[in-house]
Amino acid sequence: MDSRIQAFLDQAQTTFGLGNYYLHHHSLWRDVNHFNETSYTLCLEWFPNGTVSDEDGSNPDGTAVIEYNVNTGNLKNAIFVMGETYAQDGITFNGGTEEVIKWIEQETGLTYNEQFQLHNETDNEIEFRAFIAGIPVSPAGYIEVKWNDNRELTFFSVHGEFPTGDQVIRETNSLSLEEEEHIAKEQVKRIEYPSFDQRKLFAVYAVEEIYIRNKDKMTKSFEILQDGGTSKKVNRILEWNKPITVAFERKEIDLQEEITVDEAFSCTPSPTTRPITEEDEKKCVEAVERLLRQEYSEDSGIWRVNTLHRDKKFLVATLGMDQHETRVFKRKLSVFLDPHLMDVVNYIDNQFMLEMYDSFKAPGVVTITQDEAYEKLKGLIELKPFYVYDDEEKQYILCGKLDSHHGVNAETGEVVLLDELG
Repeated sequence: MDSRIQAFLDQAQTTFGLGNYYLHHHSLWRDVNHFNETSYTLCLEWFPNGTVSDEDGSNPDGTAVIEYNVNTGNLKNAIFVMGETYAQDGITFNGGTEEVIKWIEQETGLTYNEQFQLHNETDNEIEFRAFIAGIPVSPAGYIEVKWNDNRELTFFSVHGEFPTGDQVIRETNSLSLEEEEHIAKEQVKRIEYPSFDQRKLFAVYAVEEIYIRNKDKMTKSFEILQDGGTSKKVNRILEWNKPITVAFERKEIDLQEEITVDEAFSCTPSPTTRPITEEDEKKCVEAVERLLRQEYSEDSGIWRVNTLHRDKKFLVATLGMDQHETRVFKRKLSVFLDPHLMDVVNYIDNQFMLEMYDSFKAPGVVTITQDEAYEKLKGLIELKPFYVYDDEEKQYILCGKLDSHHGVNAETGEVVLLDELG
């Protein structure tokens, strides 16, 4: 056992009172966040004494899964399977919320009220969210802690980012719904919303969420930032004249990486942090076009390459259809390429997921206009301040998130809660 790994084993055994446990397995992996920073995680699986893996290979109840950030030494996750713990003199919370907060600060290095705040609390669970000066951040950061009836820790998890002061452009919020009414009106769009209970597609007017930048009132699309490595926007429609008649042969997608101890403890940057060059983009687009000419030969001019991003061993091209789509879930193609050979390895088409809606009853006749729908939604639209990470500025900037939990049934004119349509 490497002495650096052993130090974490000793720490986990002491901190969590694992005298009744034995180390079953340990592993290393790495992640790349949306800052393009590499971090390494050590995962320790401790089985209760006298137990082994279940027949299906799953961990027995009471297993302690402890994860540390190797490079900072901070705790990332601590999970006792099925909420059962056999820990002796482990983590126990008898002092209420303040004790939990102090323990989180100690284990994570985060500061309460500066980087995270209380979000929700029950008898056996407490949740926190990432905040900057009382304003939530996007992408979000979460902390969750659970305990049993004896106040013994059974679950702890940190997920996402918690910005520090130097990553934030601090501003005073000057946005108002009244001044941005023209944007709010534009964002009311008609979509087909599926109800699984009724197996029907509803024509609904809803607000397509968007961010409005505080400093210049420019809009910024609402998107989930891609973790995993470097990303690049492409925005290119693919067209061709001749199909390729040779069928494409899929290869297995293996995302497992072999991480050495030296790589982890020296925090070696992941290969996925390398930039995507113009030449990389050119070769990727050519390879994706070849795939489409083989597998989607009738779709010339329909598919658009939106982005390229690095993920583990692959370059991944994300494609959408260059057609007006009203359904809330849209067609998407993910193409995996070997970054060395620039050949397509495999692809995933979400069409099989969308086909479930083919059996749904179609929407009825639309009876109200977009303007009428906006007037009904006007008082239900929200513009909430958010600090949003900007890929170009590489910092968090103040925005307003324009959104609404409500929609308007385009057939009846009834105002509905979108969550209740499903």
